[in-house]
Amino acid sequence: MTSPAAVAVTAPQIAKMIDHSLLHPTMTDREILAGLEMARKYKVAAACVKPYSIPVAKDALDGSGVLICAVIGFPHGNSTTAVKILEAEEAVRAGAHEIDMVVNVGKVLGADWEYVTNEIRAINDTAVKRGAILKVIFENDYLRDEDIIYLCKICTSLSVAFVKTSTGFGFVKQPNGYYAYKGATVPHLQLMKASVGPSVQIKAAGGIRSLDEVIGAISAGATRIGTSSTETIVEEAIRRGTNTPMGFALSPQADHYR
Repeated sequence: MTSPAAVAVTAPQIAKMIDHSLLHPTMTDREILAGLEMARKYKVAAACVKPYSIPVAKDALDGSGVLICAVIGFPHGNSTTAVKILEAEEAVRAGAHEIDMVVNVGKVLGADWEYVTNEIRAINDTAVKRGAILKVIFENDYLRDEDIIYLCKICTSLSVAFVKTSTGFGFVKQPNGYYAYKGATVPHLQLMKASVGPSVQIKAAGGIRSLDEVIGAISAGATRIGTSSTETIVEEAIRRGTNTPMGFALSPQADHYR
């Protein structure tokens, strides 16, 4: 079998696939503002913020080309559909261009697919009619492969813009009593890629902290990356130049950020 041809991708192109995550519950306003300034510096795809931070993000990112992504039903997806609709409406009205919504995980695991479908449809319709897009967060650590496949089929049928692996906060209790978290994994990304239609994109999020992990996620089918390690990733892309593995060749453009 022949090896796949290398794909030329620049550090700015890597940055433009990143949603810079500013979602940790302990983040202060000062830390959020610093994160927004970083998102602006690296010209990422979007800054992913909690709803109350949208006005600050709107001011900080004005004219930068960086989109505002707001989370709703976050991080556990347990709000009622009506509350999620209200959150989405208020987020878009405040300036969000993208909405990342967590599914009701219990309903997924209980196979209440009518509820799950109706909720995703309602939030997607709310976002789209106001000019925004929806990313549906599955929280794959909690799910079986068959759940992931079914969710992909639902999102494809509803013309959702993105499916997303994880929140970054879906810790699973282990037999020893400790909590562990995998986040975005290559097998899950490959499964999602094989299960969605061609118009649905994939966002990998949860545990992605290095350029190699970004490249692995892209190679598995992701077109957007959620991470709080943006500076580490982009600076590594700039330093590495053309030595990126897994079928990608980075074109050095360090001056883009200097």
